Amino acid sequence: MFRQFRSAVEAALTEALADLGYPTDDLGIEEPPGDVDATLASSVAFRLAEEAGAPPPRVAGEVADALDVEGTEYLARVEPAGPYLNFFTDDAYLADTLLAARADDFGSLPDRGESVVVEHTSANPTGPVHVGRARNPIVGDAVANTLEYAGYDVERHYYVNDAGRQMAVFTWAFETFDESDLPDPDRDKPDYDLVRYYRKGNSFLEEGDEDEVTEAEAEIETIMRGLESGEEDAHERVSEVVDTVLSGMRETLSRLPAEFDEFVKETRFIRDGSAAEAVERLKDSEYAEIDDGAWVLDLSEWDIDKEFVFLRSDGTSLYTTRDLAHHEWKFDNYDRAVTVLGEDQRLHASQLEAALEVLGNDTDRLTSMFYSWVNLPGGEGMSTRRGTGVDLDDLLDEAIDRAREEVETRMDDRIRDDNLSEADVERIAEQVGVGAVRYDIVSKQPTKTITFEWDHALDFEAQSAPYVQYVHARCCGILDEAAAQGSTPADDVDASTLSTPEERALLATIARLPAVVEEAAEDLEPHRVATYTREFAETFNAFYRECPVLTAEDEATREARLALVAAARTTVANALDVLGVAAPESM
Repeated sequence: MFRQFRSAVEAALTEALADLGYPTDDLGIEEPPGDVDATLASSVAFRLAEEAGAPPPRVAGEVADALDVEGTEYLARVEPAGPYLNFFTDDAYLADTLLAARADDFGSLPDRGESVVVEHTSANPTGPVHVGRARNPIVGDAVANTLEYAGYDVERHYYVNDAGRQMAVFTWAFETFDESDLPDPDRDKPDYDLVRYYRKGNSFLEEGDEDEVTEAEAEIETIMRGLESGEEDAHERVSEVVDTVLSGMRETLSRLPAEFDEFVKETRFIRDGSAAEAVERLKDSEYAEIDDGAWVLDLSEWDIDKEFVFLRSDGTSLYTTRDLAHHEWKFDNYDRAVTVLGEDQRLHASQLEAALEVLGNDTDRLTSMFYSWVNLPGGEGMSTRRGTGVDLDDLLDEAIDRAREEVETRMDDRIRDDNLSEADVERIAEQVGVGAVRYDIVSKQPTKTITFEWDHALDFEAQSAPYVQYVHARCCGILDEAAAQGSTPADDVDASTLSTPEERALLATIARLPAVVEEAAEDLEPHRVATYTREFAETFNAFYRECPVLTAEDEATREARLALVAAARTTVANALDVLGVAAPESM
């Protein structure tokens, strides 16, 4: 309803300004501060004061008088307040919000008929996912969810680097060393099993006998050249390692959860010839030149000082070359492409975009969004190659253990009387623990470096995942208790019965969810939805404190408040779903 109301206000204000002879290019519409009871406000009078030759308060009054209130959907009245115009909603707005918010898909926008591929995570398949990279799948999945809720047809892709030196080293090491040469794996998972070979191989290449290292490097070079020339044998050898490690990584990522529609392999663009075809087109461009035997692009026209190497002096392609073919494939199959990248990839992204333009692509269809790192207290290093750092599995296990302790401590007598099983406790602990990790990371602006703190992430009283999740559990508890008494929320309740400030504030907050989703999708900023959930939780808790539901003073109020709780439950569940955070039914 908020989106419809905003559109109606924009149209009415535009018409009023045009009638008065004022320009309509900037309406200054915004949400008013929390101490203002209006739903929307406009600061347009500031902009018009000079042209009108009058102070802003007088201009605001003039515009308010010209506005057609009766012809504007959901608008009860408009009031000038000094230099501002405040717009107030009517009872129909509340009634329609109360009904709409109880639909399972509330918060979702209509189908836009536009496809978007979101590429995220894409960590090299060299070992378990570790905490330093955890922000990518969490932010990437939330971006994809936000776009999906906003009406886009979304696919989630993981781009697999299976053609570089790292994978050749990994393959050689896997085929060279015996199980007896290796330490026990840290976990019974494929990625933990195989990473031992990768670490052993790198250690050998750095510290082994010179002749043996030379022999090993020759075999690694053979594998790399086999991949480059599309040899089936080399591809199968590397694929055995890549697919095995990926299976373990996918298992970890699914715990977040972060699921993918497709794992797109780098070698695909070697084998189908598209990478080689891109190279030939680049050679023909006016920006291509040979530097010490290698083919490069001069991208100074794009204010990029570093040359873009797209073909080595030995005639082999690079990751960046193959990524060009990958992105042209995206352009052929999707309307838009979004890539979530670490801040260390900014140069690569700018070079890639410029090279795509050289190839004749419309790069307005491509958006690269960057995230900074996640640190743990103490600043532990994160290196798969050397076998140090904290794996994401360890972080999630710790989160679940801590959440379990907190949940068991907080279980009140009512829950204990419900004979909550150990399986129930474990489910809640996982929902709360994993949700705490995910929420704490996605709630921050991606470009800011953050340090993950347990005490904050799992604080049931602070603005954290458990704080918001508890609102959903509380809604479920109220509705379950009402059902036990034989009451279910009715469809035809009188919304005008909801007259207290707390009730109206909750309805107004509920109504904003679709607009919040729309804005978050437009700017690729899912943390806006997290901010909304915190505001929602505060608003609901104020309602819960001041407005008894099951013991309301009369039946009409009880029914209206019960419907409001049902709407609140759907709203907070869907907002959390956008963020990829579970909504527990009990806590």
